[in-house]
Amino acid sequence: MIRALVAGDRDWVARFAHARWGSDVVVADGREHQLSELPGFADLDGERVIGLVTYLIDGARCEVISLDAVEQGRGVGSELLERAVAAARAAGCRRLELITTNDNLRAIRFYQRRGLRLVAVHPGAIERSRELKPEIPLIGDHGIPLRDELVFGRDL
Repeated sequence: MIRALVAGDRDWVARFAHARWGSDVVVADGREHQLSELPGFADLDGERVIGLVTYLIDGARCEVISLDAVEQGRGVGSELLERAVAAARAAGCRRLELITTNDNLRAIRFYQRRGLRLVAVHPGAIERSRELKPEIPLIGDHGIPLRDELVFGRDL
């Protein structure tokens, strides 16, 4: 069951983010975001969280800050992303954007297959992010050095 996050969800969102990401804080584009403070949607199977999306509305732009499906390949991420798109449209946004890292090959494929396009590359951005969040590893998925941010976007 997918539902919107409410204020009473902050504690478990923080615990979920910490378990999945090592922290409740995500750094992207030189900005820190506390996931438990953001709007979003959760996919729940009873009490078990099977997916979470958080986003930030900024005028006519919506940025997806986090998208996490516990079991990949079941459509959870796709449905959560579309819920964020619907919320962005309802808020009057004309653009959806998100940032991932150069090592996240699965996400790069996932986003492109859902109509998002690569719109910018920020070389060396992860080095700057480590100044705010030193626990960001040097090596990411598939043994790829974690260096750059990739911005994907989709007009709404």
